[in-house]
Amino acid sequence: MNTVEKIPTEILQRFSAFHAWEYRLVPYEEKDGKLLCYADDGADLQALETEAGVMTGERLELIPLESEELSRLLRQYYRPAGEADRTVRLDAGSDRFLMELIGEAYRNGASDIHFEAYEERCRVRFRLDGKLIERYVIEKRNYPAVVNRIKILADLDISEKRLPQDGRIFYRGEKDKFDVRVSSLPTIYGEKVVLRLLTRRVGLLELSNLGFSEKQLEDYIRAVRNPHGLVLISGPTGSGKSTTLYATLRLLNRDTDNILTIEDPVEYTLEGVNQVQLKEEIGLTFGSALRTFLRQDPDIIMLGEIRDSDTARMAVRSALTGHLIFSTIHTNSAWGSVARLVDMGLHPYLVSDTLVLCAAQRLVRLLCPHCKEKAFVDADFWRRFGYGEGPAHGWKAVGCEKCYYTGYRGRRAIYEVIPMDRELSEAVRASRDDMGEELKKRGIVTLRDAALRLLETGETSPEEILPLLEQ
Repeated sequence: MNTVEKIPTEILQRFSAFHAWEYRLVPYEEKDGKLLCYADDGADLQALETEAGVMTGERLELIPLESEELSRLLRQYYRPAGEADRTVRLDAGSDRFLMELIGEAYRNGASDIHFEAYEERCRVRFRLDGKLIERYVIEKRNYPAVVNRIKILADLDISEKRLPQDGRIFYRGEKDKFDVRVSSLPTIYGEKVVLRLLTRRVGLLELSNLGFSEKQLEDYIRAVRNPHGLVLISGPTGSGKSTTLYATLRLLNRDTDNILTIEDPVEYTLEGVNQVQLKEEIGLTFGSALRTFLRQDPDIIMLGEIRDSDTARMAVRSALTGHLIFSTIHTNSAWGSVARLVDMGLHPYLVSDTLVLCAAQRLVRLLCPHCKEKAFVDADFWRRFGYGEGPAHGWKAVGCEKCYYTGYRGRRAIYEVIPMDRELSEAVRASRDDMGEELKKRGIVTLRDAALRLLETGETSPEEILPLLEQ
């Protein structure tokens, strides 16, 4: 029997790893209100369908599959059975459990830990390479104790279960120490808690390690060494913009300059840089902080984000008066930053006079080197995205123990970097939108080009970059 080539993540997440191995079921499709699952062809399918359906809360339809092939799918998409069984017997109410959990997440490169309560079970998931992976199951009766211990460590009110709360935990391991931002949210089955690991790995923040091409890095460094002007990096939340800005500040950090930042949150601490944590509840916003910064004799200012017209006007005014300003903005492309500033009420001539560089970036998951396999890439795929004739063979995600059966391990940033020149500044002043041909003449590598190059070199899969290509 031929199995489906790639099972969607949202379908796989309908089953926990524990239930998948317990009943030897792999869900692969939803059809007519039922969840279709591969099941062991030697099992009593009717009895299994009833029992597993009750335990998982799903309407199931079981499709028999050879035992060996089913085991392969289980290993590919879920953690091994032994690990899944171990997760339900943890001493989840202790400080030691929480500290070990944070330590494990840190060692594996996770950015967040999610504690979630449901009707029948509670789970712990790590965000690894931008995706949530289930790691542990906590017994329902132990879950309130877990939440209370987190609240105590974060100095939150354990009696308040109706309103969201925010706090911090300071983690101190054998070799590492960092802050953990805590956010609790009431849900119908209990409080959901998310821990954000602010790991401060400053030693890794080198621009040359982030993913710039040689020309992009040259253009970027030349622009950020300007004595004044506005540098903007665009992209959605979680695309690595802040990391790029921190690496930039690390490059520019000199004893002769006064560098000020306003951030939300302060993710890395940089020696020699004056960093301020945003506190909107007391009026310390990006705009108000920037007004104060201008009275602090700054040379370089970093704004965590330009969110509104007030902050945008202050940033441009600061750049006009001889300061170098770095910030992020939410747009889909580098040139889209120009239109966004104009939409915020800035006159095009002000943007033209201050903008020295705009860049866009995304993070692309890299295939796990331990388990990736060669795969055929249809020529129509390359032509569809205007890439001409690409290689006939690429690589696909498989999944193994080293990558938690996701098929991916690690991420790389891809960039679109546009250094401003006289002609481009005139285009900004004239409010030109269609700049594709002009940028192409300058050899500007787009996000799409960068993503396809990663595919061509076998570092990622077509499925990983397809959403980016179709934007």
